[in-house]
Amino acid sequence: MEILLRRLALAVGLLCGVVGAQAPEFAQQYRQRLAGAVDELTRVVATFDSEARAENLTPDAAIARLEQNADPLARARGRDIADDKARLNHLRDALAAFTDTAPVKRLFAVAETFDGQTARRAWGDFQPAAPTTAEGFFVAFACAVFGWLATHLSLWPARRRAARRRLGMA
Repeated sequence: MEILLRRLALAVGLLCGVVGAQAPEFAQQYRQRLAGAVDELTRVVATFDSEARAENLTPDAAIARLEQNADPLARARGRDIADDKARLNHLRDALAAFTDTAPVKRLFAVAETFDGQTARRAWGDFQPAAPTTAEGFFVAFACAVFGWLATHLSLWPARRRAARRRLGMA
């Protein structure tokens, strides 16, 4: 029984390591999606801002003008561009969290600046990768140790019970 539990703990630890090693790759693909979204929203907002300046309006005044327009299409455009500007600021903050932190801390930046829409799209295209970077090896090792420890801790009551039975039988 003891050998089986040790092997199970090792197998769970290795599985956790393999799964955990994919986190840096997912984070990289998420970051690439963020950068693409920032680039595209920057283009959209810059186009709107230049259109507003061509009408001698500030971007905020142009948005307000659209939102107060009687035409439902114009009001919707005003709301959309206001949403685009807010989303652009959020995505810029998320991207900065990646570029301004140490490699392992980038993984935590995903949680701190998480953008569900971008993450869903990144997950939809996600391709697992082998851990070939120091960051990948570190995360794989940490997850393997965590899985091994978690298995040992969760099986501790069963191991204790088995040890009591052996002592009672001896």
